[in-house]
Amino acid sequence: MAGSSALRNPGFRVFITTYLFAMMADNVEHVISYWVAFQKLHSQALGGFAVLAHWLPFLGFSVWVGSLNDRFDSRRIIQIGMALFITASLGWGYFFVTDTLSIPIACALLVLHGFAGVFWQTSSQMLLYDIVGPELLPSAVRLNATARSLGVLVGPGVGVGVMYLLGPTYGIFVNTLFYLPLMLWLVRAPYGRHFRKSTAAAPKRAVRGISDIVQTIRDVRPIKVIGSMLVLAGAASFFIGNSYQAQMPTFATDLGHGKGDLFYSLLLGADAAGALTAGILFETNRGLMPMKPRLAMVLSLMWAASLAAFALAGNYIATIVLLFCAGFCELSFSSMAQALVQMNAPDAIRGRVLGLFNMTSLGLRAFAGITVGLVGSLLTVHTSLALAAAAFAFVIVGLLVRTARPTVAA
Repeated sequence: MAGSSALRNPGFRVFITTYLFAMMADNVEHVISYWVAFQKLHSQALGGFAVLAHWLPFLGFSVWVGSLNDRFDSRRIIQIGMALFITASLGWGYFFVTDTLSIPIACALLVLHGFAGVFWQTSSQMLLYDIVGPELLPSAVRLNATARSLGVLVGPGVGVGVMYLLGPTYGIFVNTLFYLPLMLWLVRAPYGRHFRKSTAAAPKRAVRGISDIVQTIRDVRPIKVIGSMLVLAGAASFFIGNSYQAQMPTFATDLGHGKGDLFYSLLLGADAAGALTAGILFETNRGLMPMKPRLAMVLSLMWAASLAAFALAGNYIATIVLLFCAGFCELSFSSMAQALVQMNAPDAIRGRVLGLFNMTSLGLRAFAGITVGLVGSLLTVHTSLALAAAAFAFVIVGLLVRTARPTVAA
């Protein structure tokens, strides 16, 4: 079964389909709300706040949500996330209709959307393990990451199409329907804590804040695989994250394609296309990608090299190829890192461990705006991205050296 595809599991097929709809809706909401907010408020600062509102909740609350998953039904926690997404979309729509949108209201809706993501993503990873089990987990994680990339790829196009056909106000209301399939399926989906074969009781200790983070780090410290993957995911998030996507208009302008034409669209989609290709390739040829920590680190170095080369390249075709390679490598190492953490997490604290992984892999992305964006305003975004990639590579090389020492000693 180790080489089987998670798509053979009927429950997973429903999960991944509904997850894709929700991910698409997430990105459709970004397109519509960002566009209308900019048109009405003309605030550059709001764009910066949107990045913080999206990622800081992951930094502060992922472990807390993971702790909730260790005690309560993951299906219901995901439904809370979907309800928050729907509330945020309805909120945008209401203030569009009444023409009363203001910066404080926009900030509140952006924060609400960010918290919805925390409830959704960590709990989805927890439920994923319950749906497919450890044997199919690598395939399931890879396909889940592929669906995420596909949602990111098609979401903006769907968002633009919805705005064109229905207008932003009707479009944001219609977008709430895309969250419903996942929310409704989870009402009676036969997965989660109550359906596990194990009779072990849920942990009784209270859900806490910072102490949960500290205790989880202590708990996983002896598990070297988890430790190395947390460092890998955290360094990738902190130094680079997806910050270069926000700087794409600058890169496109410097390449002579900053007019929002087809060439700019190709530049925006090359990264996601590479990730989608990786997901399809390794799912249809599962023997090509063994679950090994050192392979994940090597692939992450290839990702950093591709981004550094992209930052310094002055040729349009070369940048498309390099972004495609970067997306290919990113999905490969990030899905592998998540799968390794899931497979090695102790069952009793699996939720907290997954929360810690999301805290590092997603929450620390808020700081990439400093390493790439702020430094780029002082130098250039080309220089800042290349330096960030070099700093990340330095950390990973150190991690490779450190993890190799026990092997050499043996």
